[in-house]
Amino acid sequence: MGVSTSSQENGMREKGIRVVTVDFPPVNALPVDGWYALADAVRAAGRDPATRCVVLAAEGRGFNAGVDVKELQARGPDALVGVNRGCFEAFSAVYECAVPVVAAVQGFCLGGGVGLVGNADVIVASEDASFGLPELDRGALGAATHLARLVPQHLMRALYFTSRTVTAAELHTHGSVWAVVPREELLDAALELAREIAAKDGELLRLAKAAINGIDPVDVHRSYRFEQGFTFEASVSGVADRVRSRFGKGDS
Repeated sequence: MGVSTSSQENGMREKGIRVVTVDFPPVNALPVDGWYALADAVRAAGRDPATRCVVLAAEGRGFNAGVDVKELQARGPDALVGVNRGCFEAFSAVYECAVPVVAAVQGFCLGGGVGLVGNADVIVASEDASFGLPELDRGALGAATHLARLVPQHLMRALYFTSRTVTAAELHTHGSVWAVVPREELLDAALELAREIAAKDGELLRLAKAAINGIDPVDVHRSYRFEQGFTFEASVSGVADRVRSRFGKGDS
């Protein structure tokens, strides 16, 4: 359980590839410390001069279910501040990783999961993968910045306001998912792509990553931080608690 980094897959060393794996049963809803651990692992992998590509993967039936809501409810405002900062660090670590990051996504990818894959360089997904931001149903806001990197603007708004999900196949049609494969082939497919990337010159890859980030039309750090302000406002104003208290109980 936790976050682990490996260069060993199927008993063979993957030259230049580091696999960062998240495992927080039962649904990979990360606690505050988990987001920081993920950020540290991705940054460390990218700092290693031998690394040319990072694969971000997860154990279990889903890639990521966002934040640990139970922790938020138990610890109150302190946990909200912590998770805001932790998510910011994890999303930033993926975006700022010195080498390309390939996200291998299975099952559900919700909330913070969208933040992670939206900042990744490439997404490979299993046929059962789905992506969405159920934030409005949970009394929260955020990660529209990253959903907007996956789908066109009006579709992003529709998904955000309805809390609906979109399938990997649908994202593939928009060009934001590189490949959709059977679940049992997911890691192999992500590693195959990572090998192709890692075959390039390591120093040039790092320059290329910095160059592409430098021409990004949206400042993802500023944009997401702006969203987080409204998440905090919803919490301190009582709106978040009101929404969570009636979640799953129908209209009220």
